Amino acid sequence: MRRLKPGSRMPAWIVNCARLFATVGLCGLANAFAQPAAVTKPQSDALNVYNKSVEDFRSILSERRAQINSNQKLPDVPGQALYLARVAMMGAYKDLTDVLPSKIGRPNKYKIPPAYFDANNEPLIDEYKNLFRIMQAPPANAQKSDTPFKDVVDMGTAIARIKGLDAAHAEVAGRISLAVFFAETDGNQNIGNARSNSYKGSFQTGVSEDKIGQKKWAAIKKSIAVLDPKLNARDDREEARVGNSDQRYNHWTAVRNGLMNAHAELFTKIPAIMKALPDPIDQMRFFELIQIIPSPAKAALNSGNLVNYRISEPRIMGYLRNNSMFAFGKTDRAKASATMREVLDSMWLFNDIFDRALAKFGEIKAQQKG
Repeated sequence: MRRLKPGSRMPAWIVNCARLFATVGLCGLANAFAQPAAVTKPQSDALNVYNKSVEDFRSILSERRAQINSNQKLPDVPGQALYLARVAMMGAYKDLTDVLPSKIGRPNKYKIPPAYFDANNEPLIDEYKNLFRIMQAPPANAQKSDTPFKDVVDMGTAIARIKGLDAAHAEVAGRISLAVFFAETDGNQNIGNARSNSYKGSFQTGVSEDKIGQKKWAAIKKSIAVLDPKLNARDDREEARVGNSDQRYNHWTAVRNGLMNAHAELFTKIPAIMKALPDPIDQMRFFELIQIIPSPAKAALNSGNLVNYRISEPRIMGYLRNNSMFAFGKTDRAKASATMREVLDSMWLFNDIFDRALAKFGEIKAQQKG
């Protein structure tokens, strides 16, 4: 150890440390450095609310799993309670991280912003998705396709060509159609809906929407036969196969009718949409909004300033929240209005879904070129 020379001054930091040791002792000094900042009451309250929300979510998951495993009759719309519990958990976590940012953790596999979701709870979301997969299983009489993803792309592309788009823009329509299929069903064909008694099938349409789509398809059927005889022949076979049954539970007709009902007329606007929204994911988000809030989405497009178009009607904001936009936490739920840019940015819960749709589209195009 280095010794001080006679007459030398002891360094100031040693003097100060000595005084501190004399005052608080060794243990006191260690505690002084280790003691975290005191948690405020708002922080403590937010933590308690969040912990309870996690337990509530875990409880309803366990309850629904037990009911399914024991073949008990499920309540009406059995997924709604699960959905609300998930929203409550994520909202409570956002409220917690708003007042205690140090709680923001690592990224998660579902690509949810870490401020909204603790990655340690991934197993709960895994179980949530598994339960929905069981509760939304297709009925026994559903007519599946062996090529469900390609069907969606082919149908969207053909409809876009009939609407006058060139090959390049029609391909974009096929990609967007596949994205909507993923957004509505997570890529599962012919499913039911555990949160609604109205919307069913591969495009999650209601009875009236499906009927409207059928009529619009009939109006372009002859043009389809000229453009793509092979696709038209497939359509004839599926029509004969479904007969008088619900066309929402035949994958081909469900996709066809869903696209014709809500999206076909907008395919003509794809060049303008691409100009306003260059990002392919934004384009997917916009067409998914046609499923959720069709009139405001169309009004935004027709305004000539899509991204800055503002939505402020409480009813429409409610629809957005019911589809996981501005739904999590006090700050988000307090928003009384939003621009279309803000709405698109709030659709982060669809990010993982659209990434998978984009990857699947790339596979399909690669197979076609091969």
